[in-house]
Amino acid sequence: MELNKKIHELKEELIKSTQEIMRIKSVEEEAKENMPFGEGVSKALECALEISRRLGFKTKNLDGYVGYAEYGEGEDYIGVLGHLDVVPEGDGWVYPPYEAEIHHGKIYGRGALDDKGPIMAALYGLKAIKDLNLPLSKKVRIIFGTNEETGSKEMEYYLKKEKPPVAGFTPDAEYPLIYAEKGITSFDLVRKLESLGTDEIFIKYINGGQRVNMVPDYCESGIVVKEKDTVIKALEKFKQSSEFNLTAHIKSDMVVIKSIGVSAHGSLPHLGKNAIMQMFKFLATLPIKDSDIYKFIEFFNQYVGFECDGKSFGVALSDEESGKLSFNIGTIEMNEEKINLGLNLRYPVTYTFEDVLNPLKETLKNTGIEIDNMSHQKPLYFSKDHDLVKTLINVYNDQTGKRGEPLAIGGGTYAKEMPNILAFGPIFPGKPDLDHQANEYIEIDDLIMNSKIYAHAIYELAK
Repeated sequence: MELNKKIHELKEELIKSTQEIMRIKSVEEEAKENMPFGEGVSKALECALEISRRLGFKTKNLDGYVGYAEYGEGEDYIGVLGHLDVVPEGDGWVYPPYEAEIHHGKIYGRGALDDKGPIMAALYGLKAIKDLNLPLSKKVRIIFGTNEETGSKEMEYYLKKEKPPVAGFTPDAEYPLIYAEKGITSFDLVRKLESLGTDEIFIKYINGGQRVNMVPDYCESGIVVKEKDTVIKALEKFKQSSEFNLTAHIKSDMVVIKSIGVSAHGSLPHLGKNAIMQMFKFLATLPIKDSDIYKFIEFFNQYVGFECDGKSFGVALSDEESGKLSFNIGTIEMNEEKINLGLNLRYPVTYTFEDVLNPLKETLKNTGIEIDNMSHQKPLYFSKDHDLVKTLINVYNDQTGKRGEPLAIGGGTYAKEMPNILAFGPIFPGKPDLDHQANEYIEIDDLIMNSKIYAHAIYELAK
């Protein structure tokens, strides 16, 4: 418990350093020389390295992309990976987002929980090890990332210049520990359109959704029709047999249909109501049956509908570790020339990308639908018996007095950006996830508890 006592002695200093770094607005901006992600992010990186130097650590700044504080000797190192960039503050704050004010035992501000507070907690955990002169067999690096929120391009740069850690963690998720993260792929399904309906009625546009990794809560379609009543009556009839939230509005030569759904995260699509698929269900009832647009819409009604697991599409993969594949249609953009549907799939950790791609392509055969803009992140998966999993979960259980079990998730964390890293904290079970929210805060007691857990975790991995 020596380490915990030392962290109590460092408590005021840890709070002040956390406030100091939180006061810098480190949202990505236009790149400048040696500031690849803009001035604010660069200031935050320099501030973190300055705090590290004050604490007696060696530091390195890799051309403004990323920096680290280092302690100890040896070839191999343990890495703690955090990030200093933040998402924009948005509206609705009770306390100023960049003042790091303390109220009711909480430090308020953007980055308090994601991820400035936690990476400072880890830095001070290492400071406690250093002050106590505990013997380590490996070096330790606290790595200050700068681009986690908008692409993690700094990690690509880091791994070109430095070898990866042999083990470590990122304090950028939740406790007890995340040992499995599903593979994630996003892509567009595109079809060129030659016919949009008939002379009497045709679909001019469909737009909906904001991002592929969100269940769309809004979709709008413009229908050019000679007899506007036919569409309005068709909608009234359709609504009698469904519970969908659809409305019709007349706008010059068009009837505009608005579909209202319920948003949810793309990793949990079953918690939402898909506004695009509601729209597709209705549009398929209109007299446009021989058109390209009808064929496209009817294909998705048949092979997706409101399924969230890809079953009808032929990609319903599932495993014991991480559950079912999740299948989300997130965006649509249709004009008179083509239609573009954005999808986000998250597949179980024991499968490969090919296990998803091959049946997907098979289902799309002879439809005229092409795959475009495909991105992919492999699953992250460590067995529950892996030394890193066992070490971190034991530290969490010892320090909290709980019996935590490692978690599998559908989202992706910063751990995916660097080999041999798992996501570990900082959010305790039952506490709110305030990342990206207005009035983000970290409780001071939780900041200190994180520092204790991270100190013990670093020591166990590096001793």
